[in-house]
This record gives sequence, structure tokens and C-alpha cells, in this order.
Amino acid sequence: MLTGSYTALITPFTEDTVDHEGLEKLVDFQMKNGISGILAVGTTGESPTLTWNEHNLVIETVAQKTKNKCTCIAGTGSNNTKESLEATKHAADIGVDAVLLVEPYYNGPSSLEIRKEYIAPVAAAFPDVQIIPYIIPGRTGTQLFPEDLGLLSNAFKNINAVKEATGNIENMRRTRECCGPDFTILSGDDGMTYKMMTDSEVKAGGLISVASNIAPRAVSEMIRLLEQGNFSEAQHLASALQPLSELVTVTTTEKTPYGNVVCRARNPLAAKTLMSILGMPSGRCRQPIGKMTLKGLEKVLAAGRKVQAETPEIFKPLADFFNVDIDERLNTPSNWESLAYEDY
Repeated sequence: MLTGSYTALITPFTEDTVDHEGLEKLVDFQMKNGISGILAVGTTGESPTLTWNEHNLVIETVAQKTKNKCTCIAGTGSNNTKESLEATKHAADIGVDAVLLVEPYYNGPSSLEIRKEYIAPVAAAFPDVQIIPYIIPGRTGTQLFPEDLGLLSNAFKNINAVKEATGNIENMRRTRECCGPDFTILSGDDGMTYKMMTDSEVKAGGLISVASNIAPRAVSEMIRLLEQGNFSEAQHLASALQPLSELVTVTTTEKTPYGNVVCRARNPLAAKTLMSILGMPSGRCRQPIGKMTLKGLEKVLAAGRKVQAETPEIFKPLADFFNVDIDERLNTPSNWESLAYEDY
């Protein structure tokens, strides 16, 4: 059963090429700091802009590094079932423990179609691989409903977990109703994890995290405390991690000659920006994702500085592993040159 803390690993780039040396360092950093497993090439890893050859090489690298050490989940989702079947075959052949299937984005199949024409064919073709549907309608424009997820879990022994990022607690409760007590609901939203794991009608079993790219030890400890029922200490850690959780989407209001506009820097842009500032392997996002605005960059810096000022132990594993001075990294402008647009 997939429970615990999992890292949705960010893919580092050097210029426009996957930084495989940096990737291996990130995997080592995660494993050294207590995570239960690593998700390779999820959407946080910029799966839509990796070529399939790059996609497969990243999964191979992570699978080899994690073998016999922690769980490896491979992101093999697509808006094309044939591509997902091919990607899942590659992942299964190299021995991953599970695959994550994000809902088909843009073409917007119904929940019925997602079940019958997407997840079911993959689950049937690979009965020995655990299949984890990923429900995130805010990014995909469609949604697999709890009722269809329940039908899938009844029909296939290899579907017994979901990554839930609807942000809707009632949807999560309905998932528990439809899928039963032994089904694993994994939070796909750092900021909702505490609520999901303590809600008696959801009973989430863990988290696939973005913030753990930067703070794996603290995220893992929060999940462990929640599993033990130590809610007070877990709440303290959840509050301390909140500035990092809020980097999933950074919203600013920008001035243009035609009036104000809202700019939303969406995951993984802000997280990658903070990783670069802190001296971790990351590189810029791949186009069409670009850079933060100057206001957005200030929000990223403010989040990092708040964590460092109030709970410096969260960044200490990062400082030790990558041999960096966190205060220097967060207060020296040369560390964030070129990470933001100079104007709107």
C-alpha cells in the first residue's frame, strides 16, 4: 500500500537539456531525508514539455537510483491513451513500483470516457503495476468522478490509490464512500494535507508533495506525526511549511499601459525559482513556462526568508547536503539575477 510522503520530483535543466547529474543529486537528497518514495516525471517534473525520450531517461535514472531504497512512481499519463500505454510499458519493463496517470488535459473526456478509454486500458494491460489516477481538474479541465474511481477500484486489483488534488473536501469524502476503507487517498495539495489526513471521512494516507523538493525531512516528519496521531506537532510543522506550500501558485497584479492584469505563476515555476536561489540543481522551466515577475520573485524570496527566520531547521538538511549558506543565498541579489522578467 502506498502511504507516507512522496516527492513529486522537479526535473532540473542545464540550458534546455535535462541535467542528469543534478537529477541524481536531487534523488540522493530526497532519499537521505526520509521520503517514502519519488515520483519521476509527474507534472511538477514538467512532463508536458519533456520529449518522450527524455521522459523515459528520467524515469530510468530515478528507478535505478531508488531501487531497493524507496518506492519509485513513474508519471506515464497523457491526453493520448496510446502514449500512456507505451510509456507505462517502458516504466514496467524497468521495474517501477507504480505509475501515475494524470487526467487527459485539454481534450476533456467525460469521467465515463476517462474510466473506459484511458485508465481501464492501462490497468488491464499492466495488471502487475499499481495504477494511480491523478485527479486535478484545475489543471486538466476535466475530472474523474469518485463514482467512476470506485468502479475502477472494484474492477482492477491494481487500482487501490488516487492522487487527489481537487481542493474539494466533499469530493474526497465521496471518494472514500465509493472506494471503501482500504483504498489509499494521497493528497496532491501540500496545503490541504493536514486537513485531509485528520478528516474522519477522508482519512488520507499521505502526500505526493511539491514542497518536499526543498524540505523533504520536514514534510516526511509531518506525515509521520500525522500517522502516529500526534496532531499538535504535525500542525506546527504544517504551519511552518505553509509558505512553501503557497508557492504552488503565486498570483500578482501587474501594471500595463492598458490597466492592471492578474499574473499567475503556476507550479513548478515558483518552486524552481526558490531552488535556484538556494543553490540547488534546477535550471529554468522549459518554454512556454518562463520566469517570475519582479513582484512574484519578491513573494518567493519572502516565503524563503519567513521559513528561515522562523524555523531554520526546515532548510538545514538542504544547507548541509548542498553545502550552502541559506542566509547568504536569500539575501544576495546575484543569486536571483535573470530569474524574473525586468518588466511586464
